[in-house]
Amino acid sequence: MDFYCMGLCLLFFFWISIQSFNSLAKRSKSNPNSTRPVLPPGPKPFPIIGNLLELGNKPHLSLTKLSQIYGPVITLQLGQVTTVVVSSSTAAKEVLRTHDQFLCNRTVPSAVRACDMGEHNLAWIPASAKWRSLRKICNSQLFAVKVLDASKANRHKKVLELIADVNASKVKGKAVEIGRAAFSTTLNLLSRTIFSMDLADPRSETTKEFKETVWGLLEEAGKPNLGDYFPVLGKLDPQGIQRRMTNHFLKMERLFDQIIAQRLESRKAHDYVTRDDMLDTLLSISEVNCEEMDKNKMEHLFLVIFVAGTDTTSSTLEWAMAELLRNPKKLSKAQEELDQVIGKGKLVEESGIAGLPYLQAIIKETFRLHPPVPLLLPRKAEEDVEICGYIVPKGAQVFVNAWAMGRDPSIWDSPNSFEPERFLGSEIDVLGRNLELIPFGGGRRICPGQPLAMRMLHLMLGSLINSFDWKLEDGVVPETMDMEEKFGLTLQMAQPLRAVPN
Repeated sequence: MDFYCMGLCLLFFFWISIQSFNSLAKRSKSNPNSTRPVLPPGPKPFPIIGNLLELGNKPHLSLTKLSQIYGPVITLQLGQVTTVVVSSSTAAKEVLRTHDQFLCNRTVPSAVRACDMGEHNLAWIPASAKWRSLRKICNSQLFAVKVLDASKANRHKKVLELIADVNASKVKGKAVEIGRAAFSTTLNLLSRTIFSMDLADPRSETTKEFKETVWGLLEEAGKPNLGDYFPVLGKLDPQGIQRRMTNHFLKMERLFDQIIAQRLESRKAHDYVTRDDMLDTLLSISEVNCEEMDKNKMEHLFLVIFVAGTDTTSSTLEWAMAELLRNPKKLSKAQEELDQVIGKGKLVEESGIAGLPYLQAIIKETFRLHPPVPLLLPRKAEEDVEICGYIVPKGAQVFVNAWAMGRDPSIWDSPNSFEPERFLGSEIDVLGRNLELIPFGGGRRICPGQPLAMRMLHLMLGSLINSFDWKLEDGVVPETMDMEEKFGLTLQMAQPLRAVPN
């Protein structure tokens, strides 16, 4: 159901108008002679539904256009929910750094709460002792530099398998679906790191099913939901979002249940040798302190790692390949650098990434144009907070429009053009220090998987373009490539990219 159909459905719920009008009345009560900060400007809301129809099917685009009219900090009334959207690096700094302590918690979608993910999922739980414990486990057991260095042979092996699969397609003269191939590689890398097993066989339907389940979770979590904007409708689930979300979650939960049960049974054997993977580490922690880690927390931790890690990495690589195929001169320049530094046809090694500045610039430029989570995850104001001279009231949800910041003409020259050269010699990174480029977010809620994602992206993209020459399928030319976006919590290509390796 799109926004316009949803708007019509809202009219049937006129009986909640009193509550909505009360919310609007609060917004309008501002004394023009007072020096107290007021709400940011924004479009005038309609009765009952507020500004819901302003969002359209691609909220990141609609919100960017609204920011061009009303300024970099705007207010929308989405049903009964006051929403503030920031679209500049200056405002983002105040949200992610200056007032991070008051804005670090999440507005949890009703579909996420329905799956019991709001209480246990690292991405959504409040910044609390439980959150700090899970974050510490991620940083020390999965994404620490020494842990990643120790597992680099795994990544090399998985990239080698990716190249072998692409080569098989080349021999047959078949096109490769780039996003699916990258998803399979990333999925197996994570499952090998966490479970010491491969979850995906590129030649089977398993990868496709897992990818569809992951995208289903992200798509449902990102959809505008009546239950979020009118809490009284939350349990009614009028759009079926909670039901579909729960079905996707249960598929993942059953898979993790089976893997954990098998490992627990194996650990009972007297000659069992502890594996150097995350599952054994977490099971050992749970045996010592079941409050710090139990089966439920494990499953939710695995869920967020697999969902966030596989989809965002594979979609970013797909966008990067699409931009290179649409800009053949940039592709040739990247291949020349790889040829000179590591030799044509060779895999990129992690130790060699630092010597490939143009490849690094391509990844940064892809993040600028196609941030994997265009609005980041919504934050919630725990207190009244002043942002750029405006008041963000307690309880409001706050979006940071990373997509708009990546195309801000006041920051970037030719903002809609794919120009990796802009990052050559630049000190801008993606670690949350430079607020004009924040694909992984910023502040204390920055994505903990960033170190692994960056290694994988450089390895996969560099190896793919250094091992093969690529062309689009017959009938497709760079000028007519379909670069339409598909919006969910993450941003994917509406039409999967298919390319022929030579």
